[in-house]
Amino acid sequence: MLKAIIFDVDGTIAETERDGHRVAFNRAFTEAELDWHWSREFYGRLLPVAGGKERIRFYIKYFCKEFQAPDRFNEFIAALHRNKTQHYQDILRKGELPLRSGVKRLIDEVRDRGLRLAIATTSSHSTTMDLLKSTLDPVWFEVIAAGDIVTRKKPASDIYLYVLDKLHLAPSECIVFEDSEAGLQAAVGANLKTIITANNYTKSQNFSKAILIVNGLGEPDRPFLSLRGSVGDRKYVDVPLLESLCGS
Repeated sequence: MLKAIIFDVDGTIAETERDGHRVAFNRAFTEAELDWHWSREFYGRLLPVAGGKERIRFYIKYFCKEFQAPDRFNEFIAALHRNKTQHYQDILRKGELPLRSGVKRLIDEVRDRGLRLAIATTSSHSTTMDLLKSTLDPVWFEVIAAGDIVTRKKPASDIYLYVLDKLHLAPSECIVFEDSEAGLQAAVGANLKTIITANNYTKSQNFSKAILIVNGLGEPDRPFLSLRGSVGDRKYVDVPLLESLCGS
């Protein structure tokens, strides 16, 4: 029997990379009077580089051959990234980062049905809370596992094992929503059935172990697209669909 829904955050609840971090980088570049602009498409090419400061360095090295690096280059990178982080936090606090399609509707339905909610993300606790406060309500989530609460990050399963322990539930009583291959590996490693809500940055990743792959949770007037898995004539993800998948 389905008892709890566990959500990843970045890319799953909201397009944090595309509509948050990317925008913050561009605002920081403008403030620094740099003529750099990362489009949605181009940013996808930078995402495999882990870490914001590392991403800036990579961009300068491979795409800014004419750039004259300042003498105190490390401090320049650190200051630029620090300003970017401030812009990202402002975006969250001002509610400028929208939820993905169907997220609020499904969470409302889950709460109405008396099911439990949890968060499993290795993003920082502060940015996770800022996003939840501006879009949903943190008190709706019984467990918010974020930041460095576990030693090993995704694709290790530690964060999901932690959430299961705090919920006192078996994996068979939960369903996970993820958007990335690393997140899927982490959830499946904890024996959790996982639905992938793919986005443009992750849609080509390996999701062979997901129980369902969709392009979003959908709304009655904005149907989702099932990329793999049978959903019948449903237009959006709802609790009856989750219950059927949990019992399958």
